Amino acid sequence: MRRCVWVNGPIIVGAGPSGLAVGACLKEQGVPFVILERADCIASLWQKRTYDRLKLHLPKQFCQLPRLPFPADFPEYPSKNQFIDYLENYATTFELNPRFNQCVQSAKWLVVATGENAESVTPDVEGIREFGGHVSHASEYRSGDSFRGKKVVVVGCGNSGMEVCLDLCHYNAYPSMVVRDSVHVLPREVLGKSTFELAVFLMKWLPLWLVDKIMLFLAWLVLGNIEKLGLKRPSIGPLELKNTQGKTPVLDLGALAKIRSGEIKVVPGIQRFFPGRVELVDGQVLAVDSVIFATGYRSNVPSWLQDTEFFCKNGFPKQPFPQGWKGKSGLYAVGFTRRGLSGASLDARRIAGDIGKVWKQETKQPKQFIACHRRCISQI
Repeated sequence: MRRCVWVNGPIIVGAGPSGLAVGACLKEQGVPFVILERADCIASLWQKRTYDRLKLHLPKQFCQLPRLPFPADFPEYPSKNQFIDYLENYATTFELNPRFNQCVQSAKWLVVATGENAESVTPDVEGIREFGGHVSHASEYRSGDSFRGKKVVVVGCGNSGMEVCLDLCHYNAYPSMVVRDSVHVLPREVLGKSTFELAVFLMKWLPLWLVDKIMLFLAWLVLGNIEKLGLKRPSIGPLELKNTQGKTPVLDLGALAKIRSGEIKVVPGIQRFFPGRVELVDGQVLAVDSVIFATGYRSNVPSWLQDTEFFCKNGFPKQPFPQGWKGKSGLYAVGFTRRGLSGASLDARRIAGDIGKVWKQETKQPKQFIACHRRCISQI
């Protein structure tokens, strides 16, 4: 059912961490707003499309949203459920009150907060329809309990692929991890200190290329030569690769030890599937019970936003960080920095500050001239 409502302020599309952060910052500016969410809860990616063992990969101080730190008794790396509790408390604290099961049809003052990971990506591999076994995306994976004793091919060697393989080992499954591309694997900590925190500190004093060399040297000291395990490193350093291409390095949580012991088997790319089997590009044929595609996510902005100037076809702003938060005609974007929650928080503050200036100018006008922007909202 479609209905039109008047909103004296911006519409925020998406009630994930990014949208909530903008809402809290707008509250501080005294600007009214509405948060629309197509799902039935906040942070639906975290609540409905993540595995049980997931924890924040970075220390909590780099993941907190504006104006509300994590509780002091939370561990340095909060669990999935702890992070969801933090977000629920965040929404309650700032009285954000998203409207669920709704989407926007038209608007003149819009904050796009649907994020980098709105839709899962599953490649169409030859023969997959004839495979006959269980096929799923990592977004559907919760734990390895239902895979006990099964031979599972996990396609992808990013953080999700590595952790799914590690979890499968804990449930006595037999995972094979498909590694098609080069990948940077770093230790999560060095001498008890967060690798990310160390990189942030070094970047204050040293050029990026030198910090990359230091990170790779430390990784070699802690993890050894990962190329012997079938994991080839990219020619570009991990920080430069993250900044230029948005590819996040893998933080090892124990998967490398399982690869060394043979509990996780590293295999090359897939040629095609057959019933109950998979042929690899090197000619190997493996008997397989299940396939899990840990092949990532993508932005869904091009599917719903009618805009050709601000966003690229891949659903990211055309202007790179830190300029990609503001477009024309009242259009903003938050959570597309490829810099995680800290990048989203930074953009949220910028957006709220910019909207706050416009709002203060408008509210100084006589009441009959105050802008009231109409939004058409659809119940879904």
